Amino acid sequence: MKQNIVKTRLKNGQPVLGVLSNSTDPTVAELCGFSGLDFYMIDGEHSPVTTAQVQDIVRACELSGITPLARVRSNDPKLILQFLDSGVMGIMMPGVKTVAEAEALVQAVKYPPLGKRGFGPARSSDYLLGAMNQGEYVTFSNEQTLVLPQIEDREAIDNLDDLLTVEGVDGFVIGPRDLAMSMGYFDGPGHDEVKRTIAGVVEKIRKAGLIAGTTAATGDQAKALIDRGVLFCLNSFAGLLKSAAGEFMKGR
Repeated sequence: MKQNIVKTRLKNGQPVLGVLSNSTDPTVAELCGFSGLDFYMIDGEHSPVTTAQVQDIVRACELSGITPLARVRSNDPKLILQFLDSGVMGIMMPGVKTVAEAEALVQAVKYPPLGKRGFGPARSSDYLLGAMNQGEYVTFSNEQTLVLPQIEDREAIDNLDDLLTVEGVDGFVIGPRDLAMSMGYFDGPGHDEVKRTIAGVVEKIRKAGLIAGTTAATGDQAKALIDRGVLFCLNSFAGLLKSAAGEFMKGR
């Protein structure tokens, strides 16, 4: 397992920018890495990506120097294990609402004594053929893996004070669109109440000493978020392609 550069930057208070991608093609991850993005988030929720394809996507990330992360479709420890064993260095879990769900995520991501992740001769452990022995690898992995529950529901807002105390969570990523719908705004997160709610959540996360993350559609939006203390900003692959195509087509 390699050093998680994204986690190192975040621990040093430095922002990271990346992409959430539903592509099954490793070339897309490779291109994102060579383009200079900090992380490539494999979207295992809203995509056809299978665990069999994750390994090749991670290999492409490693080749091009971008940190591989994943959003996993359910809080299933065996499914999370397959992503991690393939070399994914952090898990973003959608729809976390309760302390029990956040604790279950930590248990699935971390090896004992911090969690209950199972050990095996997989890519993440260099198939037990690398320079580290088992004990060294377990300790290193627990230090390097990121745990990022998503705040996407009004119930999570109600439980936020308790969620912020869960040991092993590095931060929380706010999903504005699903959060807006849970608040009754089905047309999107542009409403003032949603914006105020997100701002309050970001402030609470920061005061707890944890990483605040959310989506940014443009570089200007990302800069504005970073100025407010959001360190983890992600765009979608489709969003990046659309904005780049729009910029390019201005010349026609």
